[in-house]
Amino acid sequence: MGALWSEQNKFQKWLDVEIAVCEVHAEMGTIPAEALREIKARASFTVERINEIEKTTDHDVIAFTTALAENIGEAARFVHYGLTSSDVVDTANALLLRDACDLLFEKIDALTEVLKRRAYEFKDTPQIGRTHGVHAEPTSFGLTFALWYDELRRNRARLLSARRNVATGKISGAVGAFAHLDPIVEEKVCARLGLQAARVSTQIIQRDIYAEYLTTLALIASSLDKFALQVRHWQRTEVREAEEQFKKGQKGSSAMPHKRNPILSERICGLARVVRGYAVAGLESVALWHERDISHSSAERVVLPDSSILTDYMLAKATTLIETLVVYPERMLQNLEATHGLIFSGQLLLALTQAGVSREQAYEWVQRNAMHVWENPQAKDADFRARVLADRDIAARLAPEEIERVFSLKVYLRNVDTVFARVFEQEDEEVQHTSNLSSGVGRK
Repeated sequence: MGALWSEQNKFQKWLDVEIAVCEVHAEMGTIPAEALREIKARASFTVERINEIEKTTDHDVIAFTTALAENIGEAARFVHYGLTSSDVVDTANALLLRDACDLLFEKIDALTEVLKRRAYEFKDTPQIGRTHGVHAEPTSFGLTFALWYDELRRNRARLLSARRNVATGKISGAVGAFAHLDPIVEEKVCARLGLQAARVSTQIIQRDIYAEYLTTLALIASSLDKFALQVRHWQRTEVREAEEQFKKGQKGSSAMPHKRNPILSERICGLARVVRGYAVAGLESVALWHERDISHSSAERVVLPDSSILTDYMLAKATTLIETLVVYPERMLQNLEATHGLIFSGQLLLALTQAGVSREQAYEWVQRNAMHVWENPQAKDADFRARVLADRDIAARLAPEEIERVFSLKVYLRNVDTVFARVFEQEDEEVQHTSNLSSGVGRK
């Protein structure tokens, strides 16, 4: 991704656009065929020479065309014929952004494969679910990865939409009115480059298109932020249900040799803030003066490459994080038992209502036993199951074997297979259905 956004590749894309325009002009008889042959044979540049010329011109596209002219000679008068700078820059951006999307698809697909594998690996591993950071009800550890897989699938669909839109070129002149070019030139140039031609433009491609790309990257980064934040919670000493792989020779702290910190997860969370900030710059560039001003240009030179590179990096690191995540199922069982059975209170409430007790009355009976255990965790009678079995009101409505069934983890996990089928089997059907739409995009 870094090589894609290098100055060398950027100028090469500019040259690709210029050559495509010359080819169309020659095809239409606007410029001599011999001139096209000379241009294609001699057009070359060096980044160093362009930068040197720009010190004088203070205009990068003029510096670029000047550097080309030095090598092409007489035929250079037909380069940039009828164009304005943004015809070249924005059409080249379309090529860069399209290629960036394809690299991101590869990273997204690699991460989804890892998430799917780990989801099935831990499908039947019970874990305490938490709401408000407090123990709620048992769940499947694998469901977390299935959830992330599904979220990343949505992000992939968003990126596919953004790719369709960013792959838009324009060769319409200084204010988009085709004053010096026939619109057919734009159509033919874009077709040669594998782009769609803008239906209408000003001097530039409209920046809502770039904003869509940047906000899509911000959403991807925010999802990775969410995944990494969960890992950070699992790695807390009091929880310790999973943790980042700690390599041999790795050090966690200069002062405390025992430390094993979630540094990769924290890095992902921190970088997500940067990508979200770049998305704001993209949104701010949507509103420009009249047919254009140049306030967007300086920001885009930073946010387009940096957002792409950062998101690519974060996806790669998130894949490593999930693939090498160390999981402690036995610790999950310990945490499930930490509240002495309180996590089964909801199941008990439902059993009592099914036995004919009003919900309000059942809630009162269950809560009075639960609160005693919650408030006296070290007491000898801090065992929710034992207290429920000894409660006369509850015992009058539920037999001992019915109460025992209440305290079963299997009940909580009985529909996990159904959820997995909805996430993964239906996803396979959707991929097959849309394969024609995304042919050649992302999936390698």
